[in-house]
Amino acid sequence: MRHVKDKPTPMANWIRKLSEKKPFRVVSVALANKLARIAWVVLTRKEAYQPYAHLA
Repeated sequence: MRHVKDKPTPMANWIRKLSEKKPFRVVSVALANKLARIAWVVLTRKEAYQPYAHLA
């Protein structure tokens, strides 16, 4: 979470927006939850991770 300050990715934008409203620990748990959900989908579908596929 400390490295998203200068990154223009959708995930970094999401973290920055959430960090404006919520405490650090709440944001870190939300990020862990999001990453776990992404990992679950990647493992169950047996596909490669495509982070920007939904933007196209």
